[in-house]
Amino acid sequence: MEIFSTNALSQCIRDAVRAELQEHFKTGAIQPLDSEKLLSKQELAAELGVSLVTLTDWMKKGLPYLRLHKRVYFKKSEVLNAMQQTIKD
Repeated sequence: MEIFSTNALSQCIRDAVRAELQEHFKTGAIQPLDSEKLLSKQELAAELGVSLVTLTDWMKKGLPYLRLHKRVYFKKSEVLNAMQQTIKD
């Protein structure tokens, strides 16, 4: 059985963490873009500067959303694309 000093153990942990972080970033594990972050109704309404009633009306008219159990979420990029399509039409 080997006995490590505090400094040796600390260096061993640093090396292990560094190796794991390098492997993590090497595999391309990138955080999603802000536009791909799921937003709640309240967050999207605040970001667009509209009321929840207006947002609900837009959902009835085809604004894309995701329903997870009883909650509703939006992908910002999909919402913006849908709004641009509506403007073009």
